[in-house]
Amino acid sequence: MTHLVDSDWVADWLTGKSQAVQLLSSLGRDGLAISLITYGEIYEGIYYGKDPRKSKQVFQRFLRGVDVLPLTKPIMQRFARIRGELRHQGRLLSDPDILIAATALHHDLILITRNLSHFQRIPDLKLYEPR
Repeated sequence: MTHLVDSDWVADWLTGKSQAVQLLSSLGRDGLAISLITYGEIYEGIYYGKDPRKSKQVFQRFLRGVDVLPLTKPIMQRFARIRGELRHQGRLLSDPDILIAATALHHDLILITRNLSHFQRIPDLKLYEPR
């Protein structure tokens, strides 16, 4: 597993956006994962979307080739350090974003996200940059 996929890219894949389908399909050979946070955010979209039944089926198909990484005590400790540093700098992010970043850092994964300006605030976090 080499990449952690943020909720924005998963949502794009689920709606069939070609850029997301192509990128995640190509990187999927090396192993993809999502955080438990992304799992919850996507299910919120499913439950309150236009066609929950169909969306759930599409998401379950996506999950066949993707690991869902849990929140662990070490990840939560990293979250606390990141959140404290960002708060001290006056550059705080949302807790879900910090949890996703802490998960990527803990597992040494490259984060695939469209929210680069948010995640660039986090030291040592590897972000996917298209070629």
